[in-house]
Amino acid sequence: MQLDSSETNQTTAPNQLDVAVVQFAPGTDPSANLSTLREHVRAAAERGASVVVAPEYSMFAVTRLDARVVAAAEPLTGPFVTGLGELAREFGVHLVAGTVEQIAPDSSRIRNTLVVLGPDGDLVTTYRKVHLYDAFGHLESEVIEAGAIEPPATFTVADVTFGLQTCFDLRFPEGIRRVAAAGAQVLVLPAQWIPGPAKVDQWTTLLRARAIENTVYVAAADQAAPLGAGASMIIDPTGAVLTELGDEPGVLTAGIDLARLAEVRTTNPSLALRRFAIAERG
Repeated sequence: MQLDSSETNQTTAPNQLDVAVVQFAPGTDPSANLSTLREHVRAAAERGASVVVAPEYSMFAVTRLDARVVAAAEPLTGPFVTGLGELAREFGVHLVAGTVEQIAPDSSRIRNTLVVLGPDGDLVTTYRKVHLYDAFGHLESEVIEAGAIEPPATFTVADVTFGLQTCFDLRFPEGIRRVAAAGAQVLVLPAQWIPGPAKVDQWTTLLRARAIENTVYVAAADQAAPLGAGASMIIDPTGAVLTELGDEPGVLTAGIDLARLAEVRTTNPSLALRRFAIAERG
């Protein structure tokens, strides 16, 4: 498979950890989605990426959730997550991707779950989407069971700590502040950001705001057109966009520089200066 010429690489220094985001257009065949994703993960690994982030619903994507999604759901021991583990092991990366997790074989609901597979192919951590997309005429809660409020899901690669959130979670700054307060230096945000009027502008604004207010890098992997709005990007802790895509498939890479992060957090110690805690809403 020939990858799109829109792929972009941000030059990185030797002391940086390279991260990649993958933008592609998953459909309703998990096996085909895995095959497409493999070529993008290969491209990311060839550029030196240690962490590769794929979109929400990389396993199975439709415009509106219905019985098809429930029928396609798999446990985390199923073939799709197993296949992701094989990709992570083959290319020696940490791989993040969105799955459709089966709750039970007879359940009418599923979970919207991010999985992180390590270079050994093993499952490192999971995050089940907390804020469901009951907005803009969609009702994700009709099919999805919201994730429980648990300690923030994080993982660490080469002394860099990554925190997980999903798509609509982006609109809830307190949830992402909670991830940053737990030690995340990079926010990883897979999405299927549904296209619509002003949606790309909202996506870009919110991503940059979350980077600025939490002084974190952001690696945001959206689905490509037609089901996603695209605009995947990697953002530095000042809110500067390091690299981005339009709505076409592609791969972006950029470096996470902890020295740069420390400099930003010294100049703007907003995390240290905050006066309010975050409490779970009952």
